Amino acid sequence: MATKKLKETKYDNIILIPTDFSEVCGNAVIHGIHLARFLKYKAVILHVINNETKSALKKKKVGTDYVEKRLKEYKAYYEKKYDVIVDTIAEEGSIFSTINEVASRLKANMMILGTHGKKGLQHVFGSYALRVVSESPVPVIVVQKRSFKQGYQNIVLPVSNDLESRQAVQWVKMIAKLFKSKIHIFQAVEADKGLNSRLKIIARQITDAFNEENINHEITYAEPKGDFAKQLLSYAAVNHADMIMIMTRPNIDVPGFSMSAWDEKLMFNEAQIPVMCINPIELGYYYYEWIQLA
Repeated sequence: MATKKLKETKYDNIILIPTDFSEVCGNAVIHGIHLARFLKYKAVILHVINNETKSALKKKKVGTDYVEKRLKEYKAYYEKKYDVIVDTIAEEGSIFSTINEVASRLKANMMILGTHGKKGLQHVFGSYALRVVSESPVPVIVVQKRSFKQGYQNIVLPVSNDLESRQAVQWVKMIAKLFKSKIHIFQAVEADKGLNSRLKIIARQITDAFNEENINHEITYAEPKGDFAKQLLSYAAVNHADMIMIMTRPNIDVPGFSMSAWDEKLMFNEAQIPVMCINPIELGYYYYEWIQLA
């Protein structure tokens, strides 16, 4: 079945970057353009024309063609400056559903969302901002002001009993191969000190997977006492992490996926480290095609 699915589904080497033309989204556009150039992908800049857009256009006394004009300016500027293929889309709808619909339709490989912190993201994308992330059909990289630099050289992977870290391993391996990254496993302390405790088994499986493919990695243990998230962010900052990778967690009570306080704390971290959010979906050809690039 897995092989059959790999043949049926193909993704199109696209990075989707939603924007409302604000400075906040401008950070995401620049990050996404750099990433597209590095991967030799196409960047697609999307503006969703919603009620907020229409209200702003009305105040300017212009029509929706103004949006098309702005997007054409973006395309011309970024293609010339960064030598990357840029497409643009203006589409009417609601932000929290249309963005993900476009991502699915384009068969994008990933999405970049910009923020100046939780308040910024909520201001730009409305109260359903986290829903865009948690219901995305593709991984979402949440970025702040921090620049792309030369890729993701140092990636932090948190491991604890509360996280489905094993599901993130395939993505970590893929990114590590693309960027020749070093993986920093940051492991929580478990009450059970036995060799076969759940957390130790998970950590062993992860390190075995990295060893099999010669992926550079090291493991660090959190302090027994103290807030795990705070320790993780401190560790990431001290070790100059370029990315933190997390899995969102499924919620069996409502459609889609829920975002926890843990997820929010990491996404809107003060060190402004980009966070790659992955929903627990089947990988299929989506992962297979990416890994061929590594």
